[in-house]
Amino acid sequence: MVGRVFVRKPRLFFVVVAVACIGAFLYGTAYKSTIAIPPIPGLFADSHDEYNTHPIFDLIRNANKQWEEYEHDRSTTFRETVSKYRKRYGRHPPPGFADWYKFARDRKVHHIDDFQQIMDDLRPFWGIEPWLIRQMAASLSDHGNGMGGIHIRNKTVAKISQPSWRVEALAAVVSRIVEYLPDMDIAVNIHDQPRLVVPFEDIQQYLHVEQNSRHTNATSTDHFTADMDHLLNLTHAQGVWDEEKEAQWFWPEKHRLMGVAKAACPPESPARDSNMTDEDADRLYKTPVGGFVSNFNLSTDLCTVGPALENLHGLLFAPASIILSQKLLPVFGECKVSVNNEILFPANMYTMKDPRYEYNPSSDVEWERKADTLLWRGATSGGISREEDWRDLHRQRLVLLANGTLDHNGQVSVLAENAQHVYEPTRDFNSSNFAQNHFDVGFTEIWACEPDCSMYDRVIGVKAPIPLSEQFKAKYLIDVDGHSFSGRWRAFHFSRSLGLKATIFREWHDSRLFPWRHFVPLDNRYDDLYSLMTYFIGTGHRSEESSQPEPHVPGHDFEAKKIASQSRDWANQVLRDEDIDIYMLRLLLEYGRIIDDNRDSIGYSGNGSELDKYDRESFHTFSRGGGWGY
Repeated sequence: MVGRVFVRKPRLFFVVVAVACIGAFLYGTAYKSTIAIPPIPGLFADSHDEYNTHPIFDLIRNANKQWEEYEHDRSTTFRETVSKYRKRYGRHPPPGFADWYKFARDRKVHHIDDFQQIMDDLRPFWGIEPWLIRQMAASLSDHGNGMGGIHIRNKTVAKISQPSWRVEALAAVVSRIVEYLPDMDIAVNIHDQPRLVVPFEDIQQYLHVEQNSRHTNATSTDHFTADMDHLLNLTHAQGVWDEEKEAQWFWPEKHRLMGVAKAACPPESPARDSNMTDEDADRLYKTPVGGFVSNFNLSTDLCTVGPALENLHGLLFAPASIILSQKLLPVFGECKVSVNNEILFPANMYTMKDPRYEYNPSSDVEWERKADTLLWRGATSGGISREEDWRDLHRQRLVLLANGTLDHNGQVSVLAENAQHVYEPTRDFNSSNFAQNHFDVGFTEIWACEPDCSMYDRVIGVKAPIPLSEQFKAKYLIDVDGHSFSGRWRAFHFSRSLGLKATIFREWHDSRLFPWRHFVPLDNRYDDLYSLMTYFIGTGHRSEESSQPEPHVPGHDFEAKKIASQSRDWANQVLRDEDIDIYMLRLLLEYGRIIDDNRDSIGYSGNGSELDKYDRESFHTFSRGGGWGY
């Protein structure tokens, strides 16, 4: 990739590291939740100067600025929380909001205002009549078709429909908060893949209705409506809403998702604008030098990257199973891609205490005792392997690339330092040697093939499984999609290792995790993998000669360790089991209002003053910033 280059001044680099070390000593994790640290004048100017030694340095610095702004924007009282809610959403908070506030504060919620994902997921449903949403949920949750259901009556989980591990695990979470909830039916997607792809123009119509329905009526009542009809009758069968006719489930033509997905994208997006090339899309979310991900949200957006990935990700061209609807249905799901319309909830894998997905601190080690290794183990999930295109599946591409066996003649591009201390792209890098020394990436099982898996025999073998608890002996853990999201991602954040993430899936916690501060984003084509890893681990030797035997990239182990440490600290504030309960309660209160026949006249209409005493007497630390950055 051609672009500007950066001159590296070694003395200045060590000055920056020294200042960072002093900052870490003075403003360690014990204080960052209570003290706002002012920026050091002149150290991180916005203009590109001699400190900007590498694009990753800029990306880390910018991420820290964004995180500090996020920290500064937290409400500290119920009054402030209510006021901010009305300002953002143009309506009163839902009934039960004061109880939710105390529930969240008692469990030491870190950011009382950050529930934007919930609001984004539910906004379109203001365009559908409440009774119809209830009818759809009742039918969807009780009739199969890859759906299950949870039915709340009289403050209890009264019934589970179409029982499965996914529904039962979610029901266990709901049971912890059910005392706060109105009667409702919750329709749950029990498939791995998301289900709803509503056309863009339809969603815009629903959002237009939502926008016009906003108001803050002073006479709103702070309670839900009792004894509404159109819920599932738990004593005998009912058939009011014709699911087969109305939902119109279908398989995409030739199982290729992008043909359907592009209809859910804006007309001006790369997915629908035939004049936009893959290179045009790259410029929207990657740095001009090095091609590092600068906008993680766009890097996961099918409307942006879909055309480039439609033959490179299993969900898009070889899904194991995918049954879709283009209707807006009240379906709850663990994950979705950008064009989907599910209502997200925290994944069940995060609450089941399964050792395959649960972090065990007793097995972790300090950073200095970890190996300079990028580790990944997994099965060939993510799509059906066929002789003609199995190498293009996303997990297979990773394994081939990380073992230096992808068809690139052993040469990949990295951003390296030349003899004049200038960073520039070079293709004179032998990936096989680096991979052999620093990558431990492989499959533990090979399956999901048509007609059989013999195509792997000549190219890829299997490696011994490594339990999750043992994977934390590596400094770098890469996380990629399977059939859908990866259940290991939360555990990676709790660990002392550094997570790298390539995905097209969205989860409930995405707005809380800051790329380049809490993890390292990776392009879904993995064309930045070797540049990323050589940046952190280092490779080659500095030479004053104009011709060097191999590219030189100084290592940045300190930065990798710092991001890993920040991720661990952050996970213990925003990804806890308590945070899952807080999110679920807020989600179901908001959903409870959406399905209420009187939704336009219910909600919390007070000014928040009744909790002034609670806020004064409760011992909470509500900082408006803190920590130190690059």
